[in-house]
Amino acid sequence: MSPLVVLILTFFALIALRVNIGFSLILSSAIVILMEGLPLISVANQMFAGIDSFTLLAIPFFMLLGRVLNAGSITDRLLKVANGAVGHLPGGLGHVNVFVSMIFASISGSAAADTASVGSILIPAMKKAGYPAPFAAALTAASSTLGVIIPPSIILIIYGAFGNVSIGALFVGGIVPGVLVGLFMMAYTYVLAVRYGYPSNPFPGFPVFGRILSHGAAPLLIPVIVLGGIVGGVFTPTEGAIAALVWALVLSVVVYRDVPLRVLPKLLSDAVVDFAIPMFTVAGAGIFGWLIAYLGAAQIVVDFILGVTDTPFLIILMLIGFLLLVGMVLNPISATLIFLPIIQALGETAGMNPIHMGVLSTIVLSVGLVTPPYGICLLIAAQIGGASLGRCMLAAAPICMLTVFVAILSIWVPDIVLGLPKLLVPELFTGG
Repeated sequence: MSPLVVLILTFFALIALRVNIGFSLILSSAIVILMEGLPLISVANQMFAGIDSFTLLAIPFFMLLGRVLNAGSITDRLLKVANGAVGHLPGGLGHVNVFVSMIFASISGSAAADTASVGSILIPAMKKAGYPAPFAAALTAASSTLGVIIPPSIILIIYGAFGNVSIGALFVGGIVPGVLVGLFMMAYTYVLAVRYGYPSNPFPGFPVFGRILSHGAAPLLIPVIVLGGIVGGVFTPTEGAIAALVWALVLSVVVYRDVPLRVLPKLLSDAVVDFAIPMFTVAGAGIFGWLIAYLGAAQIVVDFILGVTDTPFLIILMLIGFLLLVGMVLNPISATLIFLPIIQALGETAGMNPIHMGVLSTIVLSVGLVTPPYGICLLIAAQIGGASLGRCMLAAAPICMLTVFVAILSIWVPDIVLGLPKLLVPELFTGG
């Protein structure tokens, strides 16, 4: 049997046996390394190489940033801004849900953190206002995936670091499609609100909204600090994450005084655990992805697809279908690392810009955070809402289709992704 087939089958067999994904990656890789007669030390070497990256240090700082936001009043301030801005529309709380996820995504970059923090407040409120629990949970889970698309996105950091693509350009490229996905979700909420009579909140008036906005203005500077600094070349993504964290700590500890110093060690230790678990998976994916490339999987897949079609649009469409299936069983970080050689090879074959390819694959893989059996965001939201997972899945299906639609739309209209990078980092497009 082909070593590549053994690698893939062994990995998914271990996953089916509910073995931890990091151990599944390492064990399946070790088996194939022994089959190929390669030195077993390659496992340790490639695992270390997979995490030996300064850029990856941005991830724990963004994770700690999310915990600081939730520990104080910043999340509540952002909710009030969202409610004042869109809460008066039909289906007000639904719009607030999506809008605050868009804001939260631009600050923390973590979908699961968004689901837990925003969902714990808005899902009970939506149920109390008369929204069906499955819809409230589905909308919360789906909108939280905007944290994967809108910068600062941990997945885009991973893609840029391992795919040798400008992280700043990927960040900028994720803004328009991320906002577009959010607007489509709000439009869908509006249609349901009109059809089923979901309530809205009264508009507080411009003077009151002005005061609400002033109270939330300081936290809204966080994405400006991160994006402005990275795109402007002032600092690296890691330094940008540190700068954002420092600003959030100043606001929470010094200005608002709602995060006492005594809780900081607990926030720090929790962030370390949050970081250690995915980094173990990243280390395992490092050796697995290396084997995928070593065994020529990318060329095999490219040759197979070219045997079916040589039309660029159909090539990318087939890749989207593949990533949707992969996202159902793997988290986006693991999927990106494992299949990065294949994603980039197909993107190159279809003549797609590397920045466009990175953002497109991230958009598609974000759907996996809502689709079972992985679907961590939907699982969290369903638990908060006390709704059955099956009903939540049905409610989430049309919302997920909107995300996929934006991904496909960006193939037809590349400037959805590339427009801002061309404007802000034109040197990356010099000479075509």
